[in-house]
Amino acid sequence: MKWPNLKHLQYLVTLHQVQHFNKAAQQCHVSQSTLSTAIQNLEEQFGCQLLERDHKTFVFTPFGLELVEKSRKLLNDANELVDFAQTAGNWQAGNLKLGVIPTIAPFVFEDVINTVNSELPDINLQLQEDTTENLLKQLGDGELDILILALPMDTPGCKQLVIGHDPFHLIAHSDLVSTLPQPMDVSALPKQSVFLLQKEHCMTGHAVSACGLQHAEQVNNLAASSLYTLVQIANSKLGYTFMPELAIKHHILSTSPLISMPAENNAFREIGLVWRAGTTRIRLFRLLAELLSPLMPIPTLTK
Repeated sequence: MKWPNLKHLQYLVTLHQVQHFNKAAQQCHVSQSTLSTAIQNLEEQFGCQLLERDHKTFVFTPFGLELVEKSRKLLNDANELVDFAQTAGNWQAGNLKLGVIPTIAPFVFEDVINTVNSELPDINLQLQEDTTENLLKQLGDGELDILILALPMDTPGCKQLVIGHDPFHLIAHSDLVSTLPQPMDVSALPKQSVFLLQKEHCMTGHAVSACGLQHAEQVNNLAASSLYTLVQIANSKLGYTFMPELAIKHHILSTSPLISMPAENNAFREIGLVWRAGTTRIRLFRLLAELLSPLMPIPTLTK
């Protein structure tokens, strides 16, 4: 069988991603007729229907969906091959697209940039901040190469490497510290007194699990969109929150009358790197892990 055209496979993957012929064509910088013809050529070449069409609508067939997944992996490998060739086989050179979640990004971006520029000067670092769900999708689609995420987290089809531990701290206004139960018992806090992030931020799940917040009545219905919003809420004496040490070490509480105390049982979240399984850049990613681990509150790797 004649090998498929990689551009045609890219059109197929893009069509699946945007679910619209015209938008897919625009994203691929071709005409809609060119994209449609490419899809038909793939169907003829493989002898199987990829799309079920009905006037202006379409759905992918089971074979089409499976081909999209295999094409996505093939395209990711092809992109790595091109990068490898462009850097003359130097695995410490080329583009590196790194995604980071919002509860980590503001506190590591500067150090990550400085570290990579210093230790890997031939790497062109490109940073992206987004939620865990969106970053994992971009990683799977080949739009990102590697992620910095809070763990534990289910990342199917990917490898994980923990680079540090990030302890949680209970945050309270100085005027409220004397009212806290001693010894600290989260279940003894007033109802609706604990404020957390919105559920799309994975730190909420980690805080609930690690800090003993199994009693839903303690958690307020008002969910914040960022750690900085949680600081403002705690500063207004509405209640308490939990903050990772990474943010505290980068002065998120500075100039405020807020007090931080270690969470119960020394609760913490893990911070790790996540990349696609089967990548050809494992040496680079492991070196990156060794370089970034010292930036964590409690490093787990040494160079």
